[in-house]
Amino acid sequence: MLPKRLKIALLFALIAVFSAGCTAANPNNPLPINPDGGTWDKFFVYPLSWMLQKSADFAGGSYGIAILIVTVLVRLAILPLMVKQMKSSKKMQELQPEMIKLRDKYKNDPQRYQQEMMKLYQTHQINPLSGCLPILIQMPILLAFYHAIIRTGEIRSHDFLWLQLGEKDPFFILPIIAAATTYLQQWMMMRNSPAMADNPQMKMMLYLMPVMILVISVTLPSALALYWVYGNIFTIIQTYFLYRDTASVPASGNTPKPKGGKKK
Repeated sequence: MLPKRLKIALLFALIAVFSAGCTAANPNNPLPINPDGGTWDKFFVYPLSWMLQKSADFAGGSYGIAILIVTVLVRLAILPLMVKQMKSSKKMQELQPEMIKLRDKYKNDPQRYQQEMMKLYQTHQINPLSGCLPILIQMPILLAFYHAIIRTGEIRSHDFLWLQLGEKDPFFILPIIAAATTYLQQWMMMRNSPAMADNPQMKMMLYLMPVMILVISVTLPSALALYWVYGNIFTIIQTYFLYRDTASVPASGNTPKPKGGKKK
């Protein structure tokens, strides 16, 4: 497992790459999308722009609905990763008695406890940080969405509800919803994975990811926040159905709970 400091450094490096990519698509003078251009335009930006335009045609010209359609298609494409994550989580639950024994045995030696836990994970081929993978995979898609929005005039100038998709939300409603739904869907994953709930790095991500999404949503076009909200709602529903037959008993008994949530 990577050291905690290195994980934090990688996360902020990812944010820096995202920010650099956003600066490349200048909202005031966006470059046209070249379907025969480099790898980025050809395989990421153009397909998303094309899917959004075709979905808007299907939805009667509404790009807000088009973003919903494309979001569902993207999430269905990464569904196998979520199923793999669910299987890993169920394995962790099966190992819960052994994990509790290790915790009790090495309660005065946290370093040895972490080492023994890693051995247990390796023996049973479990990655305790697998919950981060779907989020990390979505970062390039989020960046490609930004380029598709800024560099496709029809999307950039389209109105949906109180929003202009190419502009920031003037009331900050959507960024707050994006951050709140990010927290909720991560909390649901931790609630159904005892090892994740007992992992300090995952607890840090529970709070760090919503803050990151809030910052991104406040500063970038509303269409991105709309995509993230749609995706979070999809993941929350998906998590419910994937884990509904799985008992959720946190390993440490102190899984973070959303504010106002009832203790079960």
